[in-house]
Amino acid sequence: MINVSILGYGTIGSGVFDILDKNSHIITKRNGEEIHVKSVLDLRDFKGDPVESVLVHDFSEIENDDEVQIVVETMGGLHPAYDFVKACLEKGKSVCTSNKALVAAFGPELLSIAEKKNCNFLFEASVGGGIPIIRPLKTSLAPDEILEISGILNGTTNYILTEMSEKGSDFETVLKDAQDKGYAEKDPSADIEGYDTCRKIAILTSLAYGRQVGFEDIYTEGITKITERDINYAKKLGAKIKIFGSGKKDGDRISAMVAPKLITQEHPLYSVDGVFNAILVKGNMAGDIMFYGQGAGKHATASAVVSDIMEASKHLGINIKTIWEPEKLGLVPFEESISKFFVRLSGTAQDNSAKAGKAFGSLTPVDAGYSDEFAFITEAMTEGTFRKAAEETGNVINKIRIDA
Repeated sequence: MINVSILGYGTIGSGVFDILDKNSHIITKRNGEEIHVKSVLDLRDFKGDPVESVLVHDFSEIENDDEVQIVVETMGGLHPAYDFVKACLEKGKSVCTSNKALVAAFGPELLSIAEKKNCNFLFEASVGGGIPIIRPLKTSLAPDEILEISGILNGTTNYILTEMSEKGSDFETVLKDAQDKGYAEKDPSADIEGYDTCRKIAILTSLAYGRQVGFEDIYTEGITKITERDINYAKKLGAKIKIFGSGKKDGDRISAMVAPKLITQEHPLYSVDGVFNAILVKGNMAGDIMFYGQGAGKHATASAVVSDIMEASKHLGINIKTIWEPEKLGLVPFEESISKFFVRLSGTAQDNSAKAGKAFGSLTPVDAGYSDEFAFITEAMTEGTFRKAAEETGNVINKIRIDA
């Protein structure tokens, strides 16, 4: 029997407890050994809940329990999660987590401790929730050089943009609807400002290229500036607006970015709508591979955590090698990143066309029926060139990158 402790009995922690209970028979059969929840740490009491019999309030009870072989961290945040996880690994206990902030900030350090202590630090649920991506990236795609890894990594923002497109609603209305339905937090900034996606793509890019990509080094732009007019222009172009996280090879260097982008029907992720997520991996041998599913939710995410528990239970005393060196991977400077841009300028086409052509070069006008502004698509240019052109015109309302 494998003894497990869970840190945090919130949405994901209770989901893990529930799955290990309700699916115990099938888990034991597939795992080859029973997995038993010996203790659950939480500051709260849960009167009448099945967890009550194994609930503890002092972390040291888990840290010093030699019978606990695997610890599940679902507390979220950096502290005390980092301190607890590090302490468990130092004791030789494997740790499974869904905490993207923890993994993005301390992944290499915690993996190094696990390697030295012959245990494991596993985090399948930290990026795609219920979508398997970490293990396939480490195993199934191990023979490939990864040319690009990108995707729609946040269900909240994808839901908001889908609703704006399908119902013609404004951003604030859809955000409130998302909050009412439980898709968005009371403080939605981590989602709508792109920070959640940024941490996820930092983890994936680090794993794809084997060295640390700091989330703080990735240019990040959210969806708060997207308006009904942007949506209507996208429809005119036969496109949709999606917020992407991406990391890709650029010659001998790597570029990474989080930003809204226009994609057309030819793009593999065009039909990924609502709360669904999708991750596209381009390998130099395997070609394009897409991972798709509901990226969030109690049982979807908890299922990925339980898969890590099963993996850890099969490798007790054996470290599963993960290449993620702490030395930072140098990213292409943001100013040198290249994109095509969809641009909106205030004022009429007559007033703007010559000025825009002089500043941006060759451009393709886009008419969605608005007489008080001039919209167009640029040729590919660097971010630095775009910034200078935007400053020269001085009347850019909004810009959205185009994913070719």
